[in-house]
Amino acid sequence: MNSIDIRLLAVFDEIYKTRSVTAAAEALDLGQPAVSVALSKLRHHFGDPLFVRTSSGMEPTPFSEGLVRPVRAVLDALALVLDHRSEFDPATSDRTFRICMTDISQLVLLPKLWKRLRATAPGVRIEISPLSGDTPRMLESGEADLALGFIPQLEAGFYQQLLFRQNFVCMVAVDHPRITDAPSLAQFEAEDHAVISSSGSAPAIVEREIARQGIKRRVALKIPNFLGAAFVIEHTDLLVTIPKRLGDVLQGRGAFRIFPVPFELPEYEVKQHWHERYHQDEGNRWLRGVVSELLSETP
Repeated sequence: MNSIDIRLLAVFDEIYKTRSVTAAAEALDLGQPAVSVALSKLRHHFGDPLFVRTSSGMEPTPFSEGLVRPVRAVLDALALVLDHRSEFDPATSDRTFRICMTDISQLVLLPKLWKRLRATAPGVRIEISPLSGDTPRMLESGEADLALGFIPQLEAGFYQQLLFRQNFVCMVAVDHPRITDAPSLAQFEAEDHAVISSSGSAPAIVEREIARQGIKRRVALKIPNFLGAAFVIEHTDLLVTIPKRLGDVLQGRGAFRIFPVPFELPEYEVKQHWHERYHQDEGNRWLRGVVSELLSETP
């Protein structure tokens, strides 16, 4: 049986993740020439270029795409043997966890999570990345530990846990000149609206239902995310439709009012997602438990 240095497989995996020899060298704390030599040995061993330089980086060949899963299986097995990752003590750990989430989740979860970490896991660090089309790949590769949000399409190999069901509310300034109580549908249609142009699936759900029900909405302002919505609404006569959990967090923290939406909108499920590679990882299991405890509707 042909043998291969396990360190070469680590180089392969890192180039696959980063699409860069230079970035792989930095991640592995190696010199770039050493990584280039390792890549040359891998190419010779497998009889394939493995990665081809393009304008967007080192792109994997079809052979390389088929190789990445068994390579990671080998590296995971080795990590389990050598690193003893099953032993995780939050009180003493200095591990960095990466979580993909929307800006709404940041507002709802992060203050609670930070308070919990300071009390029970003072050395643990958190890095936040936006939820995006790249999130499934990040979970699979280990670049992210968890993803929070509404992700309806995930391929096989992912686990998920329901955290809570989300609906919507309307928000206006406390001194809004026309809306002083729950608005009617006619009032909703008569007002100028601020809308969120990105940040997860919530805006798309509202947009789709408004179109489906034939409701009129005059969009006067588009905001890229929910973080600035409250500050804009507070000082204008605009109306914005936001997820209810965000409204609960903002309630009483500014000069605005929260009212029910004057037409039916479907609930959607907010879940935490992780890849099967990390299902048994004790650190990941601990993090999932903390997030579930802080956000779940039921114990």
